[in-house]
Amino acid sequence: MFQPLEWFIGLRYLRSRRRRGVVSFMSAASFIGIALGVAALIVILSVMNGLETETRTRLLSMSAHATIAARQCRERGQDPACGAGLPDWRELQRRLAAEPGVAGVSPYVALEGMLAAGVNLRPAMVRGVLPGEERDSDISRFIKIGSLEDLTPGSRRIILGRVLALNLGLEAGDAVTLLVPRVTDGRVTPRLTAFTVAGIFEAGIQDHDANLAFVNMGDASELAGLKGAAEGVAVRLDDPLGVSEFHAAQANSLDPAWRYSDWTDEHRNLFTAIHIEKLMMSIILMLIVGVAAFNIVASLMMVVIDKQKDIAILRTYGLEPQRVARVFLVQGAVIGVVGTALGTALGLVLAFNVHVIVPWLETTFGFQIMPGDVYYVTAIPSEVHLFDVVVIPTVALIVAMLATLYPSRRAAAVSPAHALRYD
Repeated sequence: MFQPLEWFIGLRYLRSRRRRGVVSFMSAASFIGIALGVAALIVILSVMNGLETETRTRLLSMSAHATIAARQCRERGQDPACGAGLPDWRELQRRLAAEPGVAGVSPYVALEGMLAAGVNLRPAMVRGVLPGEERDSDISRFIKIGSLEDLTPGSRRIILGRVLALNLGLEAGDAVTLLVPRVTDGRVTPRLTAFTVAGIFEAGIQDHDANLAFVNMGDASELAGLKGAAEGVAVRLDDPLGVSEFHAAQANSLDPAWRYSDWTDEHRNLFTAIHIEKLMMSIILMLIVGVAAFNIVASLMMVVIDKQKDIAILRTYGLEPQRVARVFLVQGAVIGVVGTALGTALGLVLAFNVHVIVPWLETTFGFQIMPGDVYYVTAIPSEVHLFDVVVIPTVALIVAMLATLYPSRRAAAVSPAHALRYD
């Protein structure tokens, strides 16, 4: 015999026997349950990772990873014209562009106002940009009609989001009025300026397509009372996840009169909601593994009851209680290890081929999982993270091993005299 006695007996008990058909079925159910639970967790978390990355990419495609702006007196409810902005933004641009990991730096002016066209009135965030400084951004990639270069100084041209243009009933070439509130002597007075729609963009994010518009920075600076200066600079990084390191590197060099902000602060609620959703999905899907663990307990307990005579004989021949317990530990461990391995392999195959499987399902069954008239993201993305592939099988295996402890202790506690008394 080339294997330990515990392994030999434990593996033998796993084999199907006609009089132990129910036990074998429950063992198979445990095995399949663990495999399905692990596979489902890997696939679902990979899809949610992909959706999170896609959302972040689209959200940041039209906005900066970090911004550094002058503290305007309008933050204290005063006249915005008293703020000087950043007249020397080019010097700040050159210094920041030389920092490692910075892909581009561009000036901007942000305005909150209302856009009016006929009887239609919609709130909008109007961003003033310099087309020549936006080479490192993705704004031009999402413009469907027109071009960013159409925003020339003094032209009073504006580029609208697709949903915003639909809500206002506008097309390229139409006129629209921008209303910007001004505070003078404690009184709010509107400033109306006529613009011409030069283009329409579609970023695939509701916040951008329904609320964002672009104008030339000179026009926006005049409306904001900054006299041609920029309100701040927008910084784009090679890796958006590196904003914390960027902020730490700039903490000592930032002027106290400036304010710093980045996308982790501006969109904290959105990504916190995504993380909570991923956590809840993990907990819910782990219930599948939990049910499989209870099946392991039930099947092993049935084996212990069925094999009390065999256990008593082994104990009579001198097999220690610890070795008897290991027989059932082996049986449960094999179910857990094989089920976890199969589930991991199945989950990885499905996760890496979501882009093939989903279109096949849609074509075969004649439905669309994410229709384009409802969702901006019509293709389900998948992004497999090594952390998920390591943690999920490990947790599943630990749960399966814990499920074997009670049946193993019961087996070790079987009394030979009591089990053989009536045989």
